[in-house]
Amino acid sequence: MNLILDLARGMLRRRRRQTLVSVMGVALGVAFFIAIAGMMRGFQTYFVAQIIDVAPHITIKDETRAPPVQAAMLASPEGAVSVRGVRPQDSIRGIRAAGEKLAMLEAMPGVAAAPVLGGQALLRYGARDVSATLLGVDPERHRRVSNIEKDMFAGRLEDLRATANGIIIGEALAQRLGVGMGDTISAISPAGVVLSMRVAGLFRTGIQNVDQGQGFVLLTVQQVLQNRPNTVNQILVRLADVTQAEPLARRIEARFGNRTESWEEQNRNILTVFVIQNAIMYSVTGAILLVAAFGIYNIISTVVFEKTRDIAILKSLGFAEGDIQRLFLVQGLVVGVLGAVLGCALGAAMIEGLAQVRFGVDTPAGQDRFVLSRDWRIYVIASGFAIASSAVAALVPARRASRLDPVQVVRGAA
Repeated sequence: MNLILDLARGMLRRRRRQTLVSVMGVALGVAFFIAIAGMMRGFQTYFVAQIIDVAPHITIKDETRAPPVQAAMLASPEGAVSVRGVRPQDSIRGIRAAGEKLAMLEAMPGVAAAPVLGGQALLRYGARDVSATLLGVDPERHRRVSNIEKDMFAGRLEDLRATANGIIIGEALAQRLGVGMGDTISAISPAGVVLSMRVAGLFRTGIQNVDQGQGFVLLTVQQVLQNRPNTVNQILVRLADVTQAEPLARRIEARFGNRTESWEEQNRNILTVFVIQNAIMYSVTGAILLVAAFGIYNIISTVVFEKTRDIAILKSLGFAEGDIQRLFLVQGLVVGVLGAVLGCALGAAMIEGLAQVRFGVDTPAGQDRFVLSRDWRIYVIASGFAIASSAVAALVPARRASRLDPVQVVRGAA
């Protein structure tokens, strides 16, 4: 094997310029792959973290995923019964036995749960009216399932208890109303109940839909405002391990019967866009590496053509077809490994260079730079793909070289 390595190194050295071009081609492909993948994965991780940070991991709603089975179908389960045009009954909305379900959820390890009554309300300050979604919460429990208190820059979540009819609203919603801390606004619910509320806190999440149209009040106050005493229509769940959200949501829905959505289900459209985005990224960077692989194929093919007589001599000296094939395959692998190592170094430098870029603009989330991922798996994937491409590119000319007939070469027929 050492003899083959020495021969391969000698052949590459004699074509130093072409070898350097091939190595740089592989290195640039690997470097661009690392830089683009670092940006894409960093942005996706940041975006998902923002969603997970603001929204609960699991939401249990006061509705079912499918309409309830009708009595006619229950009476004849084996019959050809079809029921159409069923109108929903005028029943009181809300999660039944919410207290028992909360106790069961909180008994699970790594699970925190909190009841919520959500509802629309018209907030009025002077002559200005703004529609908003108000969430009635229990501050003690809600603190465990939401990071909203971390996004508050004025007041505390606990101030909902200390302030009579206190309300916490987003900064953008406060600007639309023209109110500040301590101001009193009127809240009008669809049930016709009107309450005077005092602004007890302001928050800024960086998500415009939340900041412009959401507010928090005490659960009991919301029940009075919506005229729905002792009712909750959502149970929010937060997990210690966010990756368990989807399977746990399915188990909860199967047990309670209420529609239960994980954060992945609620953001499925966005996550699908990420899949398409990754496919585009891998296609573009893969094309760069394929171009580099063609360069390797070209240089190995040229070496095979120029070294035809040398190959014949090696086979005459006893080199088997496998030895000849390994000789040229090693050359392709050496170019691939050198390109991968150099590409990883260039990619790391590009990542650090991009980290120094500042946009010079204020974003709602306070992010004025690229969010970059330095995941070691990106380097492994890029290097593995580059080395595999190099091996495949060298395999074809290596097989052709191993099949040369030394007798025909000496006669000048090959």
